[in-house]
Order: sequence, then C-alpha cells, then structure tokens
Amino acid sequence: MGFALKNQVFLLCVMVLLLAVRCYSEDTFTRSRATYYGSPDCYGTPSGACGFREFGRTVNDGNVAGVSRLFRNGTGCGACYQVRCTTPQYCADEGVNIVVTDYGEGDKTDFILSPRAYAKLARPNVVLQLFSYGVVDIEYRRISCKYSGYNLMFKVHESSNYPRYLAIVLLYVAGQNDITAVEFWQEDCQQWRAMRRAYGAVWDLASPPSGPIKLRFQVSGSSGIKWVESKNALPSDWKVGAAYDSYIQLN
Repeated sequence: MGFALKNQVFLLCVMVLLLAVRCYSEDTFTRSRATYYGSPDCYGTPSGACGFREFGRTVNDGNVAGVSRLFRNGTGCGACYQVRCTTPQYCADEGVNIVVTDYGEGDKTDFILSPRAYAKLARPNVVLQLFSYGVVDIEYRRISCKYSGYNLMFKVHESSNYPRYLAIVLLYVAGQNDITAVEFWQEDCQQWRAMRRAYGAVWDLASPPSGPIKLRFQVSGSSGIKWVESKNALPSDWKVGAAYDSYIQLN
C-alpha cells in the first residue's frame, strides 16, 4: 500500500509540474527586433501578402504587422501577438497587440509594424524618440485573437471570376487557431475535395461546382487539430467581394 501511495503521489507531482511548464511556456516571451513601415494614414496596407485587402488595413484598429519567420507560408496570416519593446525609458509596459496581415523582412526583425502599432510601443510623450530609433529590441508572444460580435467569415476574393474561378479569404479567425486546410463538398462525387492555398489566407478552386457550396475548415489550435463545417453554404450566385458568415465561433 505504501509503495502504491508513493507512486500515486509521484505521478500527481509530475502532472502538476507538466501543467506548470505548459502554463509557463504559454506566457513566455521570445526576444527579437521590430521596425515599422511607411503609411500615409498610419494604418496597415491593403496590398499585404495575406490577401486580406481592406480588412488587412483596418482590422484591430490598424494595429497590424508584416512578419517573416512567423508567416509560415501563409498559415501565420491572422495570428495575433503581444509585442513590447524592452528599453524601459521609452517603452510602455504592455506594448501593443497586433494582427499579422502581411509578409515583410527587415534588419533581423520578426515584426514590421504599422506606424499606428509601432507608436503604441512607446510611453506617453516619447513616441517621436522611439520612431527615431527605427529598429527596436522587443519581446513577443502569441495571444488569442478576439473579435467581439464576429464569427469566422469567408469572403469571395476580388481575384475571383464567377462562375469559372473561386477564391476565398478567411476573416476573423479567433483564438490561437490556424486554418491549415479548406475543403468543399463535391455533390456528384459525394466527397470532400481540397481547395488550394493560393497564397497567404487565400484559398482557391478552378471550375467550382454549381449550386450552393458547402465548406469545411481544418483548424489547428491548443486543443489539437479538428475539422469544422460552415453552418452556412456559399450561395450558388456568390458575388465577388461579398463576405459570408460561417456561423462558426472559434475560441
């Protein structure tokens, strides 16, 4: 009995330790560098490599960034990060929460921030001094994206050509989730077929089926990998530039 009890206590301690390590790792910051890009209105750019267009300019009130290593061939599009610089006399404690909307390489940087986001790194009254640095040392961590009042949406990308070519871009991917695959239902074959990641967050399909198009998305997150099916099909008369609600709430 004593030996069994010791084993149980040992296993309990190991479980508590593993949980503590996991919680610590989720809160751990990674050191890097950040800079900013030029913008006439301090917001993001509508021509970003994620394919978000205007959404990429204004999402998160324009607090957005281009990344290089974190882009992950487009899988990193839409991910959210807390970024804070590390020079105490200039840098705000909390820094800024950003959304990845573009690809960009700098001078050994992981983030190229919109001017609006870069300004939020600074303490009050020293914003200009921080801009004068051009490149700053930072630390960052991934955080959950939060979009109050929005479900996961799919927008018919402007490059689409009804009815011959369909491209969609995924918006409002909440939580710490990545969309790693998209499939559509082929009614005549009675099977799910893969869409191609064209670039960034854009998925496309030549010769899409007629009629409403059911979609499902492979989601990779903290709870593992799973498929979620849109509760709303893309209508048969889909419109270029129109956004459709999936009625899926990721968290």
